[in-house]
Amino acid sequence: MTKPTSGALARNAKPTVRPARPYFSSGPCAKPPGWSPDQLDTKVLGRSHRSGLGKQRLALAIELMRDMLELPDSHRIGIVPGSDTGAFEMAMWTMLGERGVTTLAWESFGEGWVTDAVKQLKLDPTVIRADYGALPDLGAVDWSTDVLFTWNGTTSGVRVPDAEWIPADREGLSFADATSAVFAYRIDWAKIDVATFSWQKVLGGEGGHGVLILGPRAVERLEGFTPDRPLPKIFRLVSKGKLAEGVFRGETINTPSMLAVEDAIFALQWAKGLGGLDTLIARSNANAAALDRIVEERDWLQHLAADPAIRSTTSVCLTLEGADEARIKAIAKLLEAENVAYDIAGYRDAPPGLRIWCGATVDASDVEALGPWLDWAWEETAT
Repeated sequence: MTKPTSGALARNAKPTVRPARPYFSSGPCAKPPGWSPDQLDTKVLGRSHRSGLGKQRLALAIELMRDMLELPDSHRIGIVPGSDTGAFEMAMWTMLGERGVTTLAWESFGEGWVTDAVKQLKLDPTVIRADYGALPDLGAVDWSTDVLFTWNGTTSGVRVPDAEWIPADREGLSFADATSAVFAYRIDWAKIDVATFSWQKVLGGEGGHGVLILGPRAVERLEGFTPDRPLPKIFRLVSKGKLAEGVFRGETINTPSMLAVEDAIFALQWAKGLGGLDTLIARSNANAAALDRIVEERDWLQHLAADPAIRSTTSVCLTLEGADEARIKAIAKLLEAENVAYDIAGYRDAPPGLRIWCGATVDASDVEALGPWLDWAWEETAT
């Protein structure tokens, strides 16, 4: 790709090639290539989720997630209400308070967990922050406390590089909000006691359902600690002092959307057919690399996360030189009107910029086709 020109000749010259699938939203994200609603298995619709068929389909979704994530037998996996937020708050409300708490925040969702810990649970946590585009000092974490963090900061494009900073002999529990990370990075599950995510990110699934992963130390906490707070029914994971094991076999706490479950099963089977986790990671990396090339060729476009070692390969956040929020919105609106890129303005709490989803359900060719259109929208909105 040649370096884009500017000025009168380039102005208003629309590119001729559009992305075949302009779905670059960071949640809900693009459906898997080839997806269509008529490919979903709908025989369970209209049936009880507690029927033999309903339980079988829920158990299949769990089995496929375990297989795709290469999750060890030591870790349980369950489908819970409320998307990733519901899953993470379920973990916080049921397990925090036995010891001190440390919260890490470098973007809006991490700040949300700080708010929950401080204002709702009244826990007086230690808060370690960093600005958008950076990571806090991971070496400053006190692992005698329970530690809450986002593996991949969806609204800042910053991720933890690995799990090396989490000690094997930690006293506290590690709580990872991994919703934009699972299926796109390798996660050392021995270092993770609690993880949460939703299907709507790297799998391109539907929203409304969360996934909760518990390691053995988290189960021990649930069975040995009773928090001094009321728990809504949908948060209750313990019955008569023991883990409600049924939740982790597909016996959901409340009624799930079986259509959303079938959609997740489709995405998981698509991923398995491609070759599994390694293939999903490779697809995300290829998409991020294609976007990196676009950024490198334009002096007005930069990554919000300047350090490649901590830069997300899924929710990639970009800044545009001198562009304020109004211009960002204008660019996003132009690209949507041209059916080139949907929903790519940065998150409302983040610095003004664009956010391009590069997860595994996106095709690298569509990312590549986006570059000339960014040039066109940049010129169109110039004053």
